[in-house]
Amino acid sequence: MNIFVLNSGRCGSTTWIRACEHMHNYTAGHESRAHLVGPARLTYPENHIEADNRLSWLLGRLDATYGKQALYVHLRRDPETTAQSFARRHDFGIMKAYREGILIGADPQVSSLTLARDYLETVEHNIALFLRDKPHVVEARLEYLEEDFLHFWSVIGAEGDLDAALAELRILHNSS
Repeated sequence: MNIFVLNSGRCGSTTWIRACEHMHNYTAGHESRAHLVGPARLTYPENHIEADNRLSWLLGRLDATYGKQALYVHLRRDPETTAQSFARRHDFGIMKAYREGILIGADPQVSSLTLARDYLETVEHNIALFLRDKPHVVEARLEYLEEDFLHFWSVIGAEGDLDAALAELRILHNSS
């Protein structure tokens, strides 16, 4: 089974995947195919867990490829804390792409925090709409990461070094 960790970014997805790397019956990757185009972009190996916030813009293709066969984790974090983290990264990555590409040049008077809130609301609505008919969904929050990860581990029948996986959850990966 393939597993996709759908998220906005800035919510612990790197940490989640680092913990998943301690599983022996799944492979795990973070944005591992983000550089690819066409069918290769969504061609993940079997029994793979992938976290990539850009999938929120490819949900139609993800549905066509994996649909109801995959398990989806909706990983979230407190919206205001997430928006503040994005606002600190306003000059690169997804925030720059959102401001200059999706919005085609937002008004320069609009604050980075306002843009981050708008981006976050958009992505969260996209994910919620996508998941509404999916039978295999696990909800997870950064604020309850260890508890939610233990539930996830059980749901997917993970095998591996659980202690090492839980230790990864206590490390701040890719923080800002």
